[in-house]
Order: sequence, then structure tokens, then C-alpha cells
Amino acid sequence: MDISVIVPLYNEAESLPELHAWIKRVMNAHGFSYEIIFVNDGSTDTSWEVIQRLQEENAEVKGIKFRRNYGKSPALFCGFRRAEGDVVITMDADLQDSPDEIPELRRMIVEDGYDLVSGYKQKRYDPLSKTIPTKLFNATARCVSGIKNLHDFNCGLKAYRRDVVKNIEVYGEMHRYIPYLAKNAGFTRIGEKVVHHQARKYGTTKFGLDRFVNGYLDLLTLWFLSKFGLKPMHVFGLWGTVMFILGFISAIVVGASKLYAMSQGLPYRLVTDSPYFFIALTMMLLGTQLFVAGFLGELVSRNSQLRNDYQIEQEI
Repeated sequence: MDISVIVPLYNEAESLPELHAWIKRVMNAHGFSYEIIFVNDGSTDTSWEVIQRLQEENAEVKGIKFRRNYGKSPALFCGFRRAEGDVVITMDADLQDSPDEIPELRRMIVEDGYDLVSGYKQKRYDPLSKTIPTKLFNATARCVSGIKNLHDFNCGLKAYRRDVVKNIEVYGEMHRYIPYLAKNAGFTRIGEKVVHHQARKYGTTKFGLDRFVNGYLDLLTLWFLSKFGLKPMHVFGLWGTVMFILGFISAIVVGASKLYAMSQGLPYRLVTDSPYFFIALTMMLLGTQLFVAGFLGELVSRNSQLRNDYQIEQEI
């Protein structure tokens, strides 16, 4: 099969028939063999009934229905697991992503040799309250991930080589960072294509401003896991040791200062009367806790089933 199109959706009943017809028209015009996987993320409208009707009338339509709303990442994960096409395309169901981009996205994967191609909505039809935070978010993501050539990490329109979607795990709200996940899995040929962005035709957006706060927290988590996920002692143990040593030296300095004052007959006060003693003691305690946290993290990592899950590209 040439292409699998995965469409996660939540309450998009009005747009589904039009989106399906548009995808079908593009696929037939280029002679692609394909499947369309609609993932209904716990919709409360008639989205599932529309998908069932489309499936009865069209053999290429497949559907997955969640019992409740889990989010876009779980929807993509289940869609990836079911996809059978050599090239996998993801797109939103709100008609803001154009299926006309599919042939060129596929060409970039098949002919240009990219592992992943992300859409770039250079001209957006969104309010400033969404576009400005998005620019800041993408700038931060480029800096942290090291993928300098991507301008729009969160664009729903993406193309993947089949191996990519079968070797990454999208969970939580990590759909924003699929290029970063792919890079960490060893798929470094990541490209970008400017795509057409259309104004929403039906309904309203399902994402609020909290996604920007959650996005930064997820990015921090992903960065930490990619750097220290299999070696937590390297970060916790290092900083714990540094803090303990600094605290220990500070405590010695405080004690030595008192002994020196006593030997010289100078006025002195109790060690416990000095605020520096308690600062030093706090640093030693924090250092010990960080070291223990690193040790416990190392134990968890050593017992993980994924500790030797390496991405092997080829064997001969």
C-alpha cells in the first residue's frame, strides 16, 4: 500500500464527509493505493456515525473509536500502530490541512529520502493570541531539540516513512514533538515543506491556551529523558556530589573560623548561631537527597525493559 492517512478527530462530524471526498479525489487523481484511518477521540457528536457510514460506502475507510477523550497523542499512537502504508500522512480533521499537499509530501519521502517531512504553515489564518505564542514555542523547540530547519513543530500535516511511526512512542501530549522523538530514535533526515493553511470552516478549536504551558513542560521532560533517561545518576549524582562537597567545605570553614577565634582570644559565637552553618547543612542535605534520587533512578533504569532497546537500521 502506498499511503496511510491518519486523521485524529474530536467532534468534527460536519467536516468528515468533505475531508474524505477531498482525500479520495487527490488519491485517485495520482493513482495511489491508500487507506484512511479516522481515530475518533471520544467525540460527543455524531462523528462516529459519519465514520461508520463512510466505511460502509468506501473500502479504504477504517475507524478507531475511543470510549472517552484521551487526546491527540494517544489517537496518533493507535493510528500509527494500525497503519500499513509505506508512507504515513497525518492531518487534522478540521479542513485546515489541505490534502492537495499529500503527493508532494510523499515524493519528498520516497524520492528525496527524508524520514519525516513536517508541514510549515507560513501564512496562518489564526488570531494573534495563537500565532505569537506559537512562534515563541517553536523557537524554543528548535533550540532545545537541535532541529534548526523546522519552523512549525506542531503542524498536524506531516509525512513519515513507515519505519518511523513503528519505532517511536507518542504518549501524553508528545504529538507536538514527534520530530524530536524521531530524531532521538535515530531518524535524522527531517525536512520541511511550506503548506497551505485554510481558515476553519466548521466548529471551533479544541485547544486552549493551557497547551502552551503544557508544551513547555513536555519539552523539558523530553529533553531530560533524551539526555539522562538511561543514566540519571550522571545528572543527579553529579549535582548532589557538588552540593554536598560545597556544603561540607562551608561547614568546615564555619567551624575553623570559630576555632581560630578561640585560639587568638578573639570574641566568638556558637557555630549554631551562624546562618552560614545552616546554609551549609541544607546544602549537604540537598546534595544527599539528589544523590539518592540519582541512585534510585539508576535502579529503575536498570530494571526497565527498554534499557537495551536500540534502533537497528540494518543487519547483514
